[in-house]
Amino acid sequence: MTDGLILREIGADEFARVWPVFRAVIADGDTYSYPPDLSFEQARDGWTTPPCRCFVAERDEETLGCYMLKPNQPGLGDHVANAGYMVSPAARSQGIASAMCEHSLEQARLAGFTAMQFNFVVSTNTTAVRLWQRHGFQIVGQVPGAFRHAGLGPTDIYLMHRQL
Repeated sequence: MTDGLILREIGADEFARVWPVFRAVIADGDTYSYPPDLSFEQARDGWTTPPCRCFVAERDEETLGCYMLKPNQPGLGDHVANAGYMVSPAARSQGIASAMCEHSLEQARLAGFTAMQFNFVVSTNTTAVRLWQRHGFQIVGQVPGAFRHAGLGPTDIYLMHRQL
């Protein structure tokens, strides 16, 4: 279902293309730690200000998803990448997140990263956990109650990692 899917990097000037997806994903308070009332400017700056790089997934000029790629840490930790992915609710179960993950892994390799780490995967987001595991990520840590899930209250998060 990823036929015709285009993945390309965007800058701050195009962030409005992904803002509806971003806003929809954080609105429910069940997968990301961003506050549901995060402003456009805060989201744009967080995802497009270097060293962060933002990518859009689109088909027929319709935005289906987006992801952000950046160093996990500055300085002596900047050889490990970090990424965050968002898929439009209307485009879920079409392989968009998987395509973005593969694309991000290749972009990370090209940028010289040696590994990728996800610092904050909500344990109840089982679809994402299974997807990242299919892409070679392992759960290497768990933090009890680190996420205030809008519906479930304090929820564990996973730290996930893989070598590139």
